[in-house]
Amino acid sequence: MKSVRITVRFPSELRQRLKATAHRTGTKESDLVRAAVERQLATEEDLSTAYQRAKKAHLIGAVQGAPRDLSTNLAHFDGFGKS
Repeated sequence: MKSVRITVRFPSELRQRLKATAHRTGTKESDLVRAAVERQLATEEDLSTAYQRAKKAHLIGAVQGAPRDLSTNLAHFDGFGKS
């Protein structure tokens, strides 16, 4: 995957902590920042509702060419679920 460069500003104390951690662990600062962003984004995705996940997956919407009362008219359920 091609990477894109961005610029991020840190308060000097946070930058010092980042440098110290990178030095102590033998990890690049950029790798630490990438991992932290990945964790944050994963946490936010875990906090989304089922509705938000379904909408993001494009599972919610209108079906073209279907009856307008498809989800409410019991006549459309005849035979549904039978083998």
